[in-house]
Amino acid sequence: MHDNTYRHPRAGRCGRLLAALANSTRFAHMRQAVMARLPFLTLHSDVRDVVYVNWLVDAHAAQQLMPAGVTLWQRDGKTPFTVLTYRHGHFGPALLGPLRRLLPSPLQSNWRLYLEHTPPGAPAMPCVYFLKNIMDSLPHALGTRLFSDILPTHLAADMTHAVTATQARCTIAPGAGSAPTLDIQAHIAEDKTLDADWQHLFGNWRDAVAFLACQDAAVAAVPRNGRLVFGEIDLPVDLDQVQALTASRADCGLLAQLPPVSTPLAFLVPNVSFKALSERLL
Repeated sequence: MHDNTYRHPRAGRCGRLLAALANSTRFAHMRQAVMARLPFLTLHSDVRDVVYVNWLVDAHAAQQLMPAGVTLWQRDGKTPFTVLTYRHGHFGPALLGPLRRLLPSPLQSNWRLYLEHTPPGAPAMPCVYFLKNIMDSLPHALGTRLFSDILPTHLAADMTHAVTATQARCTIAPGAGSAPTLDIQAHIAEDKTLDADWQHLFGNWRDAVAFLACQDAAVAAVPRNGRLVFGEIDLPVDLDQVQALTASRADCGLLAQLPPVSTPLAFLVPNVSFKALSERLL
């Protein structure tokens, strides 16, 4: 199973203290004991400019990163691996209503694999497994580490995300920290066709995008107790609004562990209303 231990992107005493807090199992146990007795606080964000870059990777290598009880979706020894990077739109509790506009809009990048089915104890629905989660905001990265199990977040030393009418550019630099590297450069394309590898698995572009983007839940490992955490989300992607991208550069820090067996399939979701609906240990 992959290691999601947090390292701060800047070395020194302050970085070591922040890492100790982010990795504290004592705090996590106390938080779990308290929050398990409280209703889940629904989170809302008006997400925009979601850049998806997807590779078909070696399924056997990908399965080695999974904890026990988690089965990857795979066909013919191949499984999709996705990096999606986006800007939040005032990310915070849904109960704030219009006051949510006062909240910041950090950058975030989720790195995930796809499951054949949800693990035992979870309802059946399309589900992904979170490998990595990266943000550019220290309060948000620490907040997700301290108050949630579903997002094993790392702080980038530097993170950029720029989408124009013609192109998209996403980068993550880790500094001395545990965030993985990313360098994506793509341009918006008219052609919505698949190459032979993707077509063999999904048939056509729209069905591939529907599978990759329309997921209802996520699972992550909880190393402190050897369990899994399951979270439901609401992500109503409008497939008619999705734009094709052609990636001219697609460098990702996990591809050494997940050898690609296809060219990347990339696309852009201009905007989507995201809600985190629940989180519980299985």
